[in-house]
Amino acid sequence: MTQTTHRNTGAIIAAACKYAVLGLGGAIMVFPFFDMFLGALRTPAERLTQPMTYWPHDPQWHNFVRVFTELPMMMWLINSIVVTVLITTLQMVTSAMAGYALAKYRFFGSQTLLKAVLGAQMFPFFLLIIPIFFLLRFVPLAGGNDLFGQGGFGLLNSYAAMILPFAVSWYGIFLMRQSFMTVPDEIIDAARMDGAGEFRIFVTIVLPLVRPGLATLGIFVFIYHWNEVIWTMTVSRSAPALQTIPVGIYLLRGAFIDQSTFSLQQAAVCVSIVPVMAVFLLLQRYYIRGLTAGAVKG
Repeated sequence: MTQTTHRNTGAIIAAACKYAVLGLGGAIMVFPFFDMFLGALRTPAERLTQPMTYWPHDPQWHNFVRVFTELPMMMWLINSIVVTVLITTLQMVTSAMAGYALAKYRFFGSQTLLKAVLGAQMFPFFLLIIPIFFLLRFVPLAGGNDLFGQGGFGLLNSYAAMILPFAVSWYGIFLMRQSFMTVPDEIIDAARMDGAGEFRIFVTIVLPLVRPGLATLGIFVFIYHWNEVIWTMTVSRSAPALQTIPVGIYLLRGAFIDQSTFSLQQAAVCVSIVPVMAVFLLLQRYYIRGLTAGAVKG
């Protein structure tokens, strides 16, 4: 009885320590967002006091209204949603199709192609910014260009320039290939024996089995491109109507140096993370399932 009591006590202490560490880690990760939220509520006077007032005595809730009345926040939101959703959809489609082909089909050059996919991940996108920029700039018969790609702007200053360079992801192809490798070949062979076509097998049988991997890819792609700045700012410099939220907030940092605008900027950042949180909460069960799939035996 004593040994059982000691074991129960040890288990309780171990569980308490585990949850204490997890709680501390969660608090550390949440603190920057909480601090940003409080910063959006501070008055200019509270920012200038020494030491600075941490907890706002007169919360400026109207800063969240000013974000939509004094800044083109709705335009930024629409642009961000259009660009990010289309890029995420394209990458999920192309990654799933290419990953399935590399995982379940044997054809000449498949291993070479897989090695190329792995090798391409070593090169960061910013190395390709200039070549891609000129490719889009000199597209024939687009954006005022003639047959030889001269005279206009090509595909620049358009949604196409912001989306097409990210239609395919080497990392996404590899991630989906690994997900498809977990699907038994016997399921696919049985479907073929029943007369199902390859496209039907892919869409109705195999894809539902890799939803956790697909959701994980979708979350990664959405978060990355929602916050992407360098390429979007490059192609939208001469087209302010195409600016997204992170580009708009980044340009605000250089446009305002007055203390009265700092709270407005932080309020804009708070608004910008709401869609990301919504997407993550919507797909979190698939994301967690994807993370734990390799640790659980079927």
